[in-house]
Amino acid sequence: MSDPHAAPSVRDEMETVRVRRAPKYGVFLAFGAVLGVVVAGILTLAFSGSAGASPNTGMEYSTLQVFGFVTLLCVPVGVALGGVVALVFERTVGRRTREVRVDHERVQLPD
Repeated sequence: MSDPHAAPSVRDEMETVRVRRAPKYGVFLAFGAVLGVVVAGILTLAFSGSAGASPNTGMEYSTLQVFGFVTLLCVPVGVALGGVVALVFERTVGRRTREVRVDHERVQLPD
């Protein structure tokens, strides 16, 4: 049985580690998705199309339906572009690393 009043053993070390900055991929992907929605809105309003029925399906689509169809194309493209921009930033900014000294402390409690 161990002594409940025994002091924990502490080992303290100074280490040198490399630190580099990396972009937050989620922010870039979300920005790309929002940009895709904005582009879809602009494309929907810029090209009014025809007010008649579609020659391929024989149906008439509302502006909101066209916006939905264009959004289905623009959002994945925007997310992909946001990911590519994040990767480019990581390659350019990620090369700059710096070394810092850290205090690494290990505490082991008695059993």
